[in-house]
Amino acid sequence: MLKKIDFGHDHHHADGGLKTAPHSESIAALSLDPLLPDAVALAAEDVGVKKAKQKLWTIFCLSMLGGAFVALGGLFATVTISGAAGHLPYGVMRLLMGATFSLGLMLVVIAGAQLFTSDALMVMAWASGRLKTVRMLRVWTTVWLGNFVGALGVAALVFLSGQYAFGHGEVGASALYLASAKSSLAPDKAFFLGILCNVLVCLAAWVAMAARSITDKILAMFFPIAAFVAAGFEHCVANMYFIPYGLFIKWWAPQSFWEDLAHLQIAPADIPIDQFAINLVAVTLGNWVGGALFVGGIYWLIYRKDDGATKECIAD
Repeated sequence: MLKKIDFGHDHHHADGGLKTAPHSESIAALSLDPLLPDAVALAAEDVGVKKAKQKLWTIFCLSMLGGAFVALGGLFATVTISGAAGHLPYGVMRLLMGATFSLGLMLVVIAGAQLFTSDALMVMAWASGRLKTVRMLRVWTTVWLGNFVGALGVAALVFLSGQYAFGHGEVGASALYLASAKSSLAPDKAFFLGILCNVLVCLAAWVAMAARSITDKILAMFFPIAAFVAAGFEHCVANMYFIPYGLFIKWWAPQSFWEDLAHLQIAPADIPIDQFAINLVAVTLGNWVGGALFVGGIYWLIYRKDDGATKECIAD
């Protein structure tokens, strides 16, 4: 990782000697120019090693925040499209949903959290021999579980707030529609939609690492995230929020909510709970393939395979 150092100034040591900071590193540290792709590849490795060094409890807590942040993005997106069907073209409605959902990854990157989907890039540190297989799998498992707890917690809080009844039930109707559509996907389609999704999510994380300011990071992440949502791709952490939230409404919403839907001439959506676990497994596997193989793996082959400079290896 690039370290912050003074711009070529001399550093005094306790013994009175002088050490001159490397001029090239100084320029890189203070420049606002984005990192070049080869530097991003090294940075991605360093980030993977740094995450693996954390205590599992710290990783789990950061992962709960990651799940919660993505759920907040899902909440924002659900409200945005509420009542839009029949009034806006499908593409415009999906674009609005994607634009607002991008809040989730922005919070993850800038506020600080961990996501299973973007942590798929950790495979680069493993491929360079800097991370043991068992340790990497342990981190991925911890992050996935933490994401689930965080997303489920936000879904429960949003349901308990009664927010689904806003707009005379329009918000709840959108939540039910999203949950039904996602849980009803055939496993093969969910898998391939998951691949496409995490290619874009990991590219968003990749270009965010290249950026050198918060503004640049936000702009860099916005379009890939908006694109995957607009295209209808599947994100396992987002589904950890969307489907449970729809189920909570289906199971426990009061009669007044269903009366509002009847007035809006909206039929209650079916959410097959037996498909929830199947959907989550298929999307998770697809997300892993898209992020670990199609982004991390390919960039490792291009920029890191022949580097040969490995550092310490994080043990099991």
